[in-house]
Amino acid sequence: MDGVEKRLTRGLRVLREDLWTLRAAPLPPSVWLRWLPHGLVCLVAFAVAVANTDQFVQRYGLGPQFGLLCATAQGVAVALALWRPVPAWWLSTGVTVVVALGARPMLLGSGAERPWPWGPASLVGQCLVLFLLALRLPTRVSAEVLAATALLTYGLEGLIGADSYAPTGVLGVALFAGVTVLGTALRGRREARHQLVEQTGITAEERARRTLLEERNRIARELHDVVAHHMSVISIQAQVAPHLVENPSRELRENLDGIRQNALEALAELRRVLGVLRSENPDDPYGLGATGGAAADAPQPTLDHLDALIENPRAAGLDVVSEVRGPAPVYPPGVQLSAYRIVQEALSNAMRHAPGARVRVELTHRPDGLCLEITNSRPSRPGPRPAGADAGAGPGMGHGLLGMRERAAMLGGRVTAHPTLHGGFCVLAFLPRDGTARSTGPDEGTGPADGMELFFPDPPPTGDKTP
Repeated sequence: MDGVEKRLTRGLRVLREDLWTLRAAPLPPSVWLRWLPHGLVCLVAFAVAVANTDQFVQRYGLGPQFGLLCATAQGVAVALALWRPVPAWWLSTGVTVVVALGARPMLLGSGAERPWPWGPASLVGQCLVLFLLALRLPTRVSAEVLAATALLTYGLEGLIGADSYAPTGVLGVALFAGVTVLGTALRGRREARHQLVEQTGITAEERARRTLLEERNRIARELHDVVAHHMSVISIQAQVAPHLVENPSRELRENLDGIRQNALEALAELRRVLGVLRSENPDDPYGLGATGGAAADAPQPTLDHLDALIENPRAAGLDVVSEVRGPAPVYPPGVQLSAYRIVQEALSNAMRHAPGARVRVELTHRPDGLCLEITNSRPSRPGPRPAGADAGAGPGMGHGLLGMRERAAMLGGRVTAHPTLHGGFCVLAFLPRDGTARSTGPDEGTGPADGMELFFPDPPPTGDKTP
């Protein structure tokens, strides 16, 4: 019994919270005709009040003052349903019960058959109130209100009853159920559409975040190879250094042993943390599409491998010319790797989106860094990509400007891309020579920034899409 009492108490509490409330649930304005729904509802409310005035005063004999008051109250209930549907339902239903009980004595013994307990205008008003309520509130509340309305109708017509009247209870309950189901369906459709829009936005954000993380993981894998190589060299040099000095002191040997030990420990820790980020395709470390069995531990590509990279799109049918300006200094491995990947991504995009185009790759070695310019002309043959178009897409490719900008920003550089005036596309990149951003003092020149302004013209606003 305790469980039954608890469930009954909980059900009554929920019912009271749903129906005994004055909380607002306004109808949102239409997008295209902002206040048209509100105006139509208010117009219907006025018509209900006018029609009920004649029904209550003339046909039900309630008197001018009382009939006008009840008709006005039901019209107000219809308009109130726009903002507070539950109080509006209470008002409309209460007026109907009061009017039905007030008209019952006149219907007893009367020869004329009048619609009762719901008059025509009262049916319209109650249907609109229930529709607006179902449109704004949860299905549970709509079901509770519909059940209460049906019970009140049954009590008036089936239990209390009258004489010489046209019963409208069955018709009224059927209409009330129909408009409630319609309002609930429209509300569910609106919520589903809203949830779909939200989910689409969340999915787009998650996709962008995942793309960014994947690109950073690929960069981390490549940096892992570069750092691991240097740590290995440090360890070997520290091991060999004592043999290059005649009679090295004990302190020197201990220091060199410490350097070697620290290098080995750092290398082991680096491999333990970043080892899982190694390339998924060790047979193609350069991203050249080769399957000739390149060693899994081959070094990362550098600027010396650009000729081999350019040959691949040429074999796929792309007309590629390259030009190198200025003497090439010694760049850090990170700068060379990033420059290689930027050229690789630009060529891959040209093969995908500009089949048959002419591509020009320019490398300019400057005192402050490396300038890259990859420009493709308008595609000469629209349609599907040519065979082998994906051959230039290596690890980390496929994310357009995102990967390029991540690599350049990591080194203190910059990447821009924009369409050309002749229907092509141009990718511009600058990588500092030492792989770090240069800061300038108040009395110093702008350094590479001056050249950057010349190297990066202002492109038209095109977003971040690759060609």
